[in-house]
Amino acid sequence: MELRHLRYFVGVAREQHFGRAAERLHVAQPALSRQIQDLEGEMGFLLFDRLPRGVRLSAAGNVFLSDARRILQDVDEAKRRAERIALGKAGTLRIGIAMALSWHGVVVDSFREFRRRQPDVELVVHHLLSVHQVDAVLSDRLDVGFAATITPWHKDLAHRQFAQERLLLAVPKGHPLTRLKRIRLRDLRSLPFVGFQRWANPAFYDELMQACARGGLSAPRIVQEATDRDTQLGLVQCQIGIAWQTESMRWQCPRGIALLPVVDMNIRVPYNLIWRKDNSSPLLQKFVGQVGAEKITARN
Repeated sequence: MELRHLRYFVGVAREQHFGRAAERLHVAQPALSRQIQDLEGEMGFLLFDRLPRGVRLSAAGNVFLSDARRILQDVDEAKRRAERIALGKAGTLRIGIAMALSWHGVVVDSFREFRRRQPDVELVVHHLLSVHQVDAVLSDRLDVGFAATITPWHKDLAHRQFAQERLLLAVPKGHPLTRLKRIRLRDLRSLPFVGFQRWANPAFYDELMQACARGGLSAPRIVQEATDRDTQLGLVQCQIGIAWQTESMRWQCPRGIALLPVVDMNIRVPYNLIWRKDNSSPLLQKFVGQVGAEKITARN
């Protein structure tokens, strides 16, 4: 039994006439009659009583009609659901976000605009370190990630830079540094730092250390390490040390912490959207295209 048998059966049941049903279904009447006979032969009983002028559903055919209609409706609904997935109008998108990017304007705008355009799409968000996002994307546990640059890039990873931020110094309020009009790197030589482990982002870690050395801070006195931003800020608030933070931190800076510019800290933290090169999901492509849109990136 095939779906066309059910469609032909429902068509004949509606018209109660082979000729009219054949015309509505755009098939030849002899072919339609053969298909119904094949269906009845496969089932082992008659679905129609043949009349001098048309047909009438048999008792068994009347029962079978409701099931046939339900099956065809389910098939059509399944097709519509699959079509929405294929066109990127529905489905689930798994997104990674580095904690430092949670409040970044591009990320917020991307989510807001994507939800407006694709209201039926489920967005599942995971807060992960950038290095962990790379592993998750490559292993297909994430579809896309908002991450700080991790170089060298993996050969299977696609990436697009959408923003970059300067570094500010997070210090406890009332710290002597808050009374300086201009802070330079050499002013920080004797101060304790809260840093991050090099494995979390080796390339950026090395660039940061080189920038400090060029400004006269050749060996920052790191007294505590923490990979995530919230732990770093907690340690700063407890006056364990001072820490480098990206400028978007100003939107959610905790009480008791001041963010200060350092005039000769010139490096920028690049942020990238990352995804697998071979991920052909229409939903992913729509999201990537939107984040890369000129109206979003222009602000950076």
